Amino acid sequence: MQSETYLTGSKPLLTLAAMLAVLMAYLDVSVVNVALTDIRASFGTPLDQIAWVSTSYMMSNVIVIPLTGFFKQRFGYRKYFVASLLLFTAASALCGLAWNLESLVLFRVLQGIGGGAIIPTSQAILLARYPKREHGMAGALFGLAAISGPLLGPSVGGHLIDAFNWHWIFLINVPFGLFAALLSQKHIVEPNFIARHDSVDWRGIGLLAVGLVSLQYVLDEGQGRSWWESQRIVGLSWLALIALGGFIAHELETEKPVVDLRIFSNRSYSAATMINFLVGVALFSGSFLFALYCGAVMRYSALEIGKVFLAGSAVQVLLMPLIGRLGGRFDQRLLIAFGVIVLCYSLWLNGHLSERSSFFGLAFPLFVRSCGIGFVFVPLGILALSDLPEEQRGAGAGLFNLTRELGGSMGTAGVTTLLDRRAHTYGQHLAEHLSVSNPQALTEFLRLRHAFGAVLGRAELGALGVFRARVLEQALVRAFNDAFLVLVSIFAASVLLVLALRPGAGHAEAATH
Repeated sequence: MQSETYLTGSKPLLTLAAMLAVLMAYLDVSVVNVALTDIRASFGTPLDQIAWVSTSYMMSNVIVIPLTGFFKQRFGYRKYFVASLLLFTAASALCGLAWNLESLVLFRVLQGIGGGAIIPTSQAILLARYPKREHGMAGALFGLAAISGPLLGPSVGGHLIDAFNWHWIFLINVPFGLFAALLSQKHIVEPNFIARHDSVDWRGIGLLAVGLVSLQYVLDEGQGRSWWESQRIVGLSWLALIALGGFIAHELETEKPVVDLRIFSNRSYSAATMINFLVGVALFSGSFLFALYCGAVMRYSALEIGKVFLAGSAVQVLLMPLIGRLGGRFDQRLLIAFGVIVLCYSLWLNGHLSERSSFFGLAFPLFVRSCGIGFVFVPLGILALSDLPEEQRGAGAGLFNLTRELGGSMGTAGVTTLLDRRAHTYGQHLAEHLSVSNPQALTEFLRLRHAFGAVLGRAELGALGVFRARVLEQALVRAFNDAFLVLVSIFAASVLLVLALRPGAGHAEAATH
């Protein structure tokens, strides 16, 4: 039985540092969304520019994430991780002190560089510190921190803004970031680390940066610029395609690539990474749609939306460690398949919400999703990374996490476009049936006109206004339902990819006892 670890030092304190770092990095992805209105009011920012506060963070995130393996081999876990934490913490402080939109966007870029490095490095550190037989628990602890960030983000952000102001959603990171950096500096010990000083693959880094930044911009701004009707979107789409194509060709040819794409020759890793991409599509897009539904249809405030997320998802705190401890007793492929089915069911429930849904009716699909995500998140990371050689694990963790981020960006862009088009189509369709030839519509119009006649001189205009609002609301509800059901059909395809996975080491080991 293998029990060797690549790192030494206090396992509990190192775990605390890694989980705290992941929690902060993921928290900052979601916490900003509830503060955009306050930030826009503070700086007097036009509506079409405020999205850069989120976009700038994501762009720098996706550049750094796949470079994890290269920097880990060059500097080691401790130096790279501590430097990333300190950069993230310093940038958080600067974001809290920002004096205009331009300074905030610049500091968010720096924060994204640190945050992008933290996520895959934390996962690789936990797997390197825990012996192989405990990789299930290591994956569960990483998953717990990663899932808790988006879960707590809206609630934490809402309370901080309500009690203080938007600056504190960034300043709150400073003491926790410094504490995590101190623990990491003291407790990450690499007894066998030998730094590699290979020449830097600047061409690969340049192609990767240009390609991913262009792609992220297209995904974030495409809907607002009417996609292919915008010359900028078309041009950047071609630039992303050419740069990323050139990057792949260059990395496969060069002797010392900055990102080792040959790792995809591992069938199980490739299948797990594709499933992870679909997980990103389902989870990020699903959460985006659900939060938007609560705000646009249910008229919930940011704090109320946070309470719904918290009520529906809190079970993850208990479920993740349990799956990590018990998962090795079962075929992890079966756990993943079960989790996919449960996640599809939760999205299906979202696809049947109405404008009259209760708080429980909104929270229950989130509860179902929370029960399913652990069965996917924990064993998937183990099957993808546990059997990789240590020298490939940093690169593997980077690419694995990158695919989930890209899945979320692509999925969110896709469902936003779908939502807009379906709402327009349903609006036209419903409006066509609101005529005097429709008995139900006529009866309702007369009832509303009579009600408004008691308080308004123009009863017809009041009745028509209510009718128009109801048409828009019904069109929006149907459009949201369609978008959720499309996510169900997309994510269900991941069941087929489970067949390409090999049984995990934990299951094989448990079977021998």
